[in-house]
Amino acid sequence: MARIKEKTEKDLMKMLYDARESLRKFRFGISGSKTRNVKEGRDTRKEIARVLTELNRRT
Repeated sequence: MARIKEKTEKDLMKMLYDARESLRKFRFGISGSKTRNVKEGRDTRKEIARVLTELNRRT
């Protein structure tokens, strides 16, 4: 969590975009039975929530 607080707003937006893209790929992978790590989706959603929380805290 400390590393998120040190990031700039531009870096946080990039992290948010990357995390959402990762979640999208995960969802398509799970539907095609390519994904084995089912906890990855939960972890990615938590990361998105953390980034959004920090962005909202700054505004």
